[in-house]
Amino acid sequence: MSRKSEPWYIHAILGVVILGLTYLLIQVAIIEPRETVKLQNYYKQESRLRMMNLREAQILFKGEYGHFTDDLDSLINFVKTDSAVAAKITGIDSITGKSSNPFDNLTSGEFIVDSLYKSPRSFQQFVLEVDSSIVVDTVINRRGKIVKIDSTFTRGTRYVIQSPDSKDKIGDKDNDALLNTASWE
Repeated sequence: MSRKSEPWYIHAILGVVILGLTYLLIQVAIIEPRETVKLQNYYKQESRLRMMNLREAQILFKGEYGHFTDDLDSLINFVKTDSAVAAKITGIDSITGKSSNPFDNLTSGEFIVDSLYKSPRSFQQFVLEVDSSIVVDTVINRRGKIVKIDSTFTRGTRYVIQSPDSKDKIGDKDNDALLNTASWE
């Protein structure tokens, strides 16, 4: 009995298939997860930088108007148009000689005001809320008759900025101790 040898092209095709499957396995098991982790870290860092810049804008807004705002458009418009903010961004500290810019540069290396609107992952707007409370005071005379009812409405003493893509947040509407505090710090 004589054995026939297999044709060379069958071995070549099998070699190409093995190389292709090896490349695919390396791509799926090693390269794509690294890129995914790198992209997730970018989104997390960029989102946090934007939220910290919103925090700085809220602090400047409160310094100017005496309360925080829950309107993202007016907050960003304030940063764009207010002369005191512009002076702070371009100013130099006279003691240290460093920039007095309270805003952090994004991962692109510069501060872009319009980037404050949306989260980099889903392009949804950040959630911005402020507290509001009503304090009712009733004045009663000696005979037990109600003389008047005073109510005081306060709004904007605390705020919270939340990311639409994660549980990250800055501030708290119910707790003064968490004012201007980031959840990741």
